[in-house]
Amino acid sequence: MKIKTSLSVVIRILLWVFLLIGGSIIGILYDAYDPVWHSCIFHIISFILGYIILVFAFRSAANGGRELKKGRVGDIPRLETNHLVTTGIYSCMRHPMLFGLTLLPLGTALVIGSPTFISIVAPIEMVFIIFMVVVFEEWEVRKKFKEEYEEYASKVPMVSFKKECLEKLFGKIKKSMDR
Repeated sequence: MKIKTSLSVVIRILLWVFLLIGGSIIGILYDAYDPVWHSCIFHIISFILGYIILVFAFRSAANGGRELKKGRVGDIPRLETNHLVTTGIYSCMRHPMLFGLTLLPLGTALVIGSPTFISIVAPIEMVFIIFMVVVFEEWEVRKKFKEEYEEYASKVPMVSFKKECLEKLFGKIKKSMDR
C-alpha cells in the first residue's frame, strides 16, 4: 500500500518521532541513578496519568482529523486539504489536532516514568511544538487560503479552553461510515 503525502507532512511526522524517542532516551539516561526512577509507586501513578493523557491526545487527532477530512476534495495527498474547514471542532479553534497532540511528549514521558523527561524535556518539547504551530502551520494555511483564512482567523482563536470546545476535541471518537 502506497501512501501519498507531502514532504512537509513527512518532515513533521519524523520530527514528532524524533522528539518522542529523543526525549525518552535523554530522560532515561539522566534518570538512571535517580531514586524516583526506581520507585514502583511512582511508575504506576505516572503510567496511569500518561495513559490517560495519551488517550486524550489521540482522541484529539482522530476527532480533528475526521473533521479535517472534509477539506480534501479530489486526488490530493493524505493529511492535506484544499478547502478550508471551519465546521465541527474547527468552529471552536483553528488548530485542534495540534493542540491535542501537544500533549504527546508529556503523556509519553509519564508512561515511561522519567522524571527528567516529565519535568524538563517534555515541557521544552511542548513549547517547541506550540512555536512550530504558531510560526509554520499558521504561515502555511495563511499562504494556502489567503483572505478566507484571514477572515476565519479573525473570528476563531488558535485554541480554546471553553468546555464545549474541549468536549468536541477530546470526546469519544465517533465511528465514520466513509472509510
